[in-house]
Amino acid sequence: MLLIHCPYCACERPEVEFAYGGQAHIARPENPSALSDDAWRDFLYIRDNPRGRHRERWRHVHGCGRFFNAIRDTVTDKFAATYEAGSAGPDEATAEDVRA
Repeated sequence: MLLIHCPYCACERPEVEFAYGGQAHIARPENPSALSDDAWRDFLYIRDNPRGRHRERWRHVHGCGRFFNAIRDTVTDKFAATYEAGSAGPDEATAEDVRA
């Protein structure tokens, strides 16, 4: 079972308590009505899909209910770090695995 650390509750809980929220740190357009249909489509649907470490949004649905960010390796499914939403978080390359 995959355990995920919630930075707000300061605890590790089973993955069934959490919901994946997509790629983290997506900047919303300042003037969405000025975007072309193609640019709006890209903003809504086009996301990075890397092999390796990736920044993601998660929500502790069956806990505090808050969103937070994580650095997770998409190959091993291991979390390198979790951090509060709104912060820049640790450097991806130097973040230590939360669970080895």
